[in-house]
Amino acid sequence: MLSIKKKPFYKETSLQFQCTGCGKCCYGTPGYHYIKLNKKEAEKIREHLGVGADWFRRRYLEALEDDSFGIRLNDTGVCPFLGRDNRCSIYAHRPAQCRTYPFWPEVIDTEKSWKNEARRCEGIDRGASIPLKEIERRLRELED
Repeated sequence: MLSIKKKPFYKETSLQFQCTGCGKCCYGTPGYHYIKLNKKEAEKIREHLGVGADWFRRRYLEALEDDSFGIRLNDTGVCPFLGRDNRCSIYAHRPAQCRTYPFWPEVIDTEKSWKNEARRCEGIDRGASIPLKEIERRLRELED
């Protein structure tokens, strides 16, 4: 039997998103223990913090199998750069994984995954529709 791949959900409808600044996206989800970033992103964050490479690596990074890095979440599953005010302390230097949220392939592929993420993120299905070109730009940014 011929299997026809259905178009991803985000191409069939318009997606709305408006960040509310709640900080919930900075909390890990089950099975995820880090925020993925590349060497260039890690270096930008390290320079912003004004700390040495060895100290930064020991304190925040985990080497991943694909030659990238991950920012380790703290013991409570929260990004170490989320401040007490629920604001990102490295916002201008945050990695692509953070900049592109919630437009991750696994979130926007099906209506079910989008609705599941909306239970966690109050900004989903709020505000203006995000143009398809913008969603695709964010997806490409994740590939770099």
